[in-house]
Amino acid sequence: MTVTTYKWTIERYHRAIEAGIFDDQPIELLRGDLVVMPPEGEPHAYYNTEAADYLRTLLGERAKIRDAKPVTLPNNSEPVPDVAIVKPLGEIYLEHHPYPEDIFWIIEFSNATLNKDLGEKKDIYAEAGITEYWVVNLKYKRLQVFRDLKNGQYKTELTLTTGTIASLAFPDVSIQVERVIGLARSY
Repeated sequence: MTVTTYKWTIERYHRAIEAGIFDDQPIELLRGDLVVMPPEGEPHAYYNTEAADYLRTLLGERAKIRDAKPVTLPNNSEPVPDVAIVKPLGEIYLEHHPYPEDIFWIIEFSNATLNKDLGEKKDIYAEAGITEYWVVNLKYKRLQVFRDLKNGQYKTELTLTTGTIASLAFPDVSIQVERVIGLARSY
């Protein structure tokens, strides 16, 4: 017996959402597959919110910080990253979610979904041309930074637990690693 799976297109996925088919279930579209998102634990929600607020303070009007909102990618994917730092295009986002060219970088906060975030999601973001991808490993309190896209793959990986980092999009903005990974207590 051959098993055939149904691959969703972004257009059909949007029509299904508009029709209320998913009944507000937390799902995302990854390479045409519907993926149910696990519930967010308290540490995940807390650190995600704190880091997003910190980045809003640092970047001001230069970028829009979107927490847990979809981005639309050309590889038949519409993931819902924990934080997407995007161009502040205003009402354009009434017409569509940010496209790769609108995205400065993406951050995922990860504990239970670490393998997916460092595997499938990293590959999807790289293939889509997202120039920078950060994974906050909540279990080991470290930041993994993926950069330097070449042929749809990140060529550089940095692992940080202290110090500062600047995103590729904003080299003049110094970001404290401890504030992003939740080690600093002075939010």
